[in-house]
Amino acid sequence: MQTNSTHTLHSLRTSPASLSDQPCENFGSSPVVKMRSLILMVLCAGLCYASSDSSQDNVETLMHNVLVLRVPYGQGTREYVRLSCGEAYENQPVVWKKDGEELETPLQGNQVEVLVEEMNGGNYTCHRGSDGEYLNHTVILVQLDPDNRTVILEEKSPGKGHIHCSAPNYKGSFHCTWKRTASRSNAAVLLVKAERNSETIACELDADGSGIRCQDASCPYKEEQHQISLTIYIHIDSRLEAYTKAFYLREIVRPEALPNLRISNGKVFSWSYPDSWEKPCTYFGLQFQVKVVQKGLSCHSETHILLNTTQETKYEVNVKHNKYVFCVRAQDKYTNGPFSHWSHCTVDKNTVEC
Repeated sequence: MQTNSTHTLHSLRTSPASLSDQPCENFGSSPVVKMRSLILMVLCAGLCYASSDSSQDNVETLMHNVLVLRVPYGQGTREYVRLSCGEAYENQPVVWKKDGEELETPLQGNQVEVLVEEMNGGNYTCHRGSDGEYLNHTVILVQLDPDNRTVILEEKSPGKGHIHCSAPNYKGSFHCTWKRTASRSNAAVLLVKAERNSETIACELDADGSGIRCQDASCPYKEEQHQISLTIYIHIDSRLEAYTKAFYLREIVRPEALPNLRISNGKVFSWSYPDSWEKPCTYFGLQFQVKVVQKGLSCHSETHILLNTTQETKYEVNVKHNKYVFCVRAQDKYTNGPFSHWSHCTVDKNTVEC
């Protein structure tokens, strides 16, 4: 199914004769690709880390010092999780704390079992028994299994999922965003995994923790045969939720707003391709939707005087109205992907403002 789709896209694009002579941009040397790989941790990991016995099928090591306990929804679960302070402390007196506090029932020894009730995980630290020196730690997070009753992120709209991604062109850079629910506004991103065909894609978390910017090193002239796979691990207290999204870059490419919109001869509007759009335009072609609405209405209005599509970067308006708003936006004509934001001019008799 995927192969047919990519072949259809390739046959639609008309490659110029010189296209094969154009080398793909070396993204490996791009500063964007050199962004630090995103591995976010709630707490700093030590050189050696506490771990869980791998024989526990419902316990997974997500990353250094972070274990995930999977529990069924709606059942009052009580699970024991085995922890180890580390091989380096095998023959030393070790005591344990939870979230910085002494445990009601003291735990001693390099390897212990801790009781996790329902969603009540926590940060378990091990200390040298003689002087209380910190040695290591393990964070236990709890995830529902199956993880289909999410409460941390808002769904964009029914059927649209929780993560929205877009790209301005085919150079491989894309931006994904999400929104926390009002009651979980302080939830934190723990880890982001992005890859295509088992190859890691470099990503960087936005400053507010509500999105990521990624750079896929694929050449824009190369056929997409594999989807980009994205997983966001986000937690609040001990509750962990994982949100996934899979997509082709061609599905999320949204051109930037059209620049240089102007009018000539009183009724011919013209514009340019976005500076960020791929060249040559014969291969990365755009089509344009034009709309004319009454003055005072938004370009998003469903009430319109004129609605049409063109592949030219100009359009002649022949309407009886002398007060109106001319709107134009673009999309990739080969994929019929997302439209750009509207660009517009307001016409008020002999006055035009773009």
